[in-house]
Amino acid sequence: MHMREFQQLMKQLYLHRDEKRGIKGTYNWLVDEVQELGEALETNNQEAVMNECADVIAWLSSLSNVIGIDLERATLRKYNGKCPKCQFSPCKCEF
Repeated sequence: MHMREFQQLMKQLYLHRDEKRGIKGTYNWLVDEVQELGEALETNNQEAVMNECADVIAWLSSLSNVIGIDLERATLRKYNGKCPKCQFSPCKCEF
């Protein structure tokens, strides 16, 4: 499944709810899921980490739907086969 297809699935399943929640509410849910991902990483539980990664992608897709961003297009525009800062693949940026 491509990112655009997943975003469309989230639109089909949740857009009616996400629009009622609005941009701020949907963003807050995304932030909560990122925090849950951080907590899962600390547990070293691979299943929990996988579930939270999926939730983060789902909520990012939902937020993108609410604000009218094609997430796949935006991602490929910025990360089109090379690092957007140094323009190399693999990245050669200094830490």
